[in-house]
Amino acid sequence: MSTTRQSKQERLPDSPRERVATQLFSRSSRLRRVARWIIIGSLAVIAAILGGFLWFADSVASLRPPEGVKADAIVVLTGGYQRIDQAMGLLRDGAGKKLLISGAHPSTSPAQIRKMTQTPSDLFSCCVDIGYDAIDTIGNANEISRWIHDNGFSVVLVVTQNYHMPRSLHELRRADPVTEFIPYPVVNSDLTRKAWFAEPDVVRTMMQEYVKVVAATMRDWVGLGHRNGLRTGDKSEAAGYKPKL
Repeated sequence: MSTTRQSKQERLPDSPRERVATQLFSRSSRLRRVARWIIIGSLAVIAAILGGFLWFADSVASLRPPEGVKADAIVVLTGGYQRIDQAMGLLRDGAGKKLLISGAHPSTSPAQIRKMTQTPSDLFSCCVDIGYDAIDTIGNANEISRWIHDNGFSVVLVVTQNYHMPRSLHELRRADPVTEFIPYPVVNSDLTRKAWFAEPDVVRTMMQEYVKVVAATMRDWVGLGHRNGLRTGDKSEAAGYKPKL
C-alpha cells in the first residue's frame, strides 16, 4: 500500500511550473489543438499551391496554336524575336489586317524590326504599328486596348510565349472585357513529350510565371489598385505607337 502511494507521488509534478507545463502539452490542451490546426492548415495551403502549380504547368504545356485562324488584327507582346517573327508570319498569311508590336524598347527603330523580320517594306508601312509605351504585361494590356479601340477591332489574335499566355489574357480581358482575344501561343518545344519538370530552367520559368498569375488574380479579387504599366504614366495617353517607318 505504501509503495503504491509512493509511486503516485513520484508521478506528480514537483513544482507549479512543471504542473503548468504538463497542462499545456497534454493531448487535450488548447496549445496542442492550436498547433495541430496550424500544421493541418499549413499542409492544406502547401497542397493547394502545389496543385495549382501543376494545373498551371499542364495548361501551359497543352497550349497549341490554332490552325486556319482569322481575326480583325494581331497583337504581339515583346519579349523575344521569335514572337515577332511568328506574328509577322500571321500577318503575311492574312490572319489579321493589322499588327501591333506592343512594348518595344524606345531604342528599337521600325527599320530594325523590319530588317530583322525580313518583312516587305510596303506591308510593314501599311499594316504594322509599334507600341513604345508599355513597360510590362499590364502596360501591354492598356496599350493594346487603346490601339484596338482606336482602330475599331473586335476580334484580336494574341501572340506571346506559351508560359506567358495565361497572364497576358488575364490582363487583356481585365483592361478590355469587350474584345474577343484568341490566344496564339509561341511554343519553343513540345512540353507534353518531354520531362520538363527535370529541366531547372523550365521549372524556374514556370514557377515565376505561376507566382505572377496568382498575384494578379489575388490583386483583382481583393480589388487593389495598380499602376498602368505605361511610360507616360497616364492610361489616356497609351497610344504611344508609331504606325509608319
